[in-house]
Amino acid sequence: MKSLGGELERKAREALRSCLSRVPFLEIEDFQRQTSQKAVRPDFLVKLAVPEGDKVLVVEIKANGQPRVAREAVNQILRYRDLFPDSYGIFLAPYISPKAGEICRQEGIGYLDLAGNCYLCFDGVYIEQEGKPNVFKEKRDLRSLYSPKAERVLRVLLINPGKSWKVEELAKEAEVSLGQVSNVKKLLMDREWIQADKAGFMMNEREQLLSEWQANYSFRRNKIQDFYSLGGPGQIEADLVEYCNREKVKYAFTGFSGAARFAPSVRYQRAMAYLEDLDEGVLPQLALKKVTTGANVSIFLPYDEGVFYGAREVGGAQVASPLQVYLDVRSFRGRGEEAAQVLLEQVIRPAW
Repeated sequence: MKSLGGELERKAREALRSCLSRVPFLEIEDFQRQTSQKAVRPDFLVKLAVPEGDKVLVVEIKANGQPRVAREAVNQILRYRDLFPDSYGIFLAPYISPKAGEICRQEGIGYLDLAGNCYLCFDGVYIEQEGKPNVFKEKRDLRSLYSPKAERVLRVLLINPGKSWKVEELAKEAEVSLGQVSNVKKLLMDREWIQADKAGFMMNEREQLLSEWQANYSFRRNKIQDFYSLGGPGQIEADLVEYCNREKVKYAFTGFSGAARFAPSVRYQRAMAYLEDLDEGVLPQLALKKVTTGANVSIFLPYDEGVFYGAREVGGAQVASPLQVYLDVRSFRGRGEEAAQVLLEQVIRPAW
């Protein structure tokens, strides 16, 4: 935290003071900010009086509580033990995830975040609180990781699970800049969702990424046009395939239409497809009527070309990747969530 402003440190002190005040036999004697010019120094020390005698808490603060940052903080605290023998180390951040907290516990180090999660265990003191949600979500972080261009990188990583990538190669495959790949790589490394070596890097926490992505995804980012047709889903889809092939329009079924092709047990009454373009002049030919309610056909004009990555032919029709279909159909409550779960269990997980 050496380069950060004082606001986070002030809140950190208040949070730690409030947490320690729960222990009736403990007395806080002093908070000391470390101003030494030494390269290795904690952010501040807390001197306590406990029944066994005096105790020093060594506190390291970070603006980010992701696992990789937590591991760095733990390593720093372990180095402080030479300077402060018999001290107890505490990692403090705005929010510390369960995985980051486990990293601390494994090394005998306590942690506390501004959301209220904590684990302190020393000299007869035991304070634990879990399950507090992250009220400090870094919106910029999420916008960066789940922006259209960043999602292109995520698709490549998840659709090619066993491949190790170099930055240049991944940028070419995802059709994004080197800087974009480097930024995504850093965000994933902070979460410890990728593993890297001399050969490159690959995903190692795919379901965690998919879960967070889904929570920050909405199919409504696409431009959606809803229609009604007298035909059933099968006939509607056949007409769309014939039209797109004839007019050379790029397309891919998604949503329920896509899920049913990968997992036939999915039942549906609404056809859904990505089309790169739709000439409204052909709507009468397709027997489609625009409606605001009661639609049984939804055409998605994609928010980004990346939605077509990994599309494949299934039963004579182009279908978006199981990953993309999952993201889209999962957005529909009820049957959509059920279809997404089937897709995850029967198609996506086995491929990982």
